[in-house]
Amino acid sequence: MEIKTHHRNSLKVAEIISEETVITSSEDALDLVGNLYYQGFDKLVIYEKNLTPDFFDLKNKLAGDILQKFSNYRICLAIVGDFDKVESNSLRDLISESNKTTQINFVKNLADAIGK
Repeated sequence: MEIKTHHRNSLKVAEIISEETVITSSEDALDLVGNLYYQGFDKLVIYEKNLTPDFFDLKNKLAGDILQKFSNYRICLAIVGDFDKVESNSLRDLISESNKTTQINFVKNLADAIGK
């Protein structure tokens, strides 16, 4: 896993570069959040492929646990992926409501992730 740093205005943005799943549990998320917080990052950009597929199954509450970690540490999160294909009404609602805020966003590309 590589962390690429981007700067937007006064924000320090971390982009996770990895071909593997980076977050498989809420503990993985907490470790990553703590690491980013310690390094002074304000925002994380992570790709859909770097999250366990279980994240997108809202019945297991993993997404809620993970998103809460970012919220508690006040690190904004942008998840880059193709969310037009989402069939679950609950997941579509989560994405829609999250995108109304600046804390958690589901976006199509890196430019949108950094710019949001």
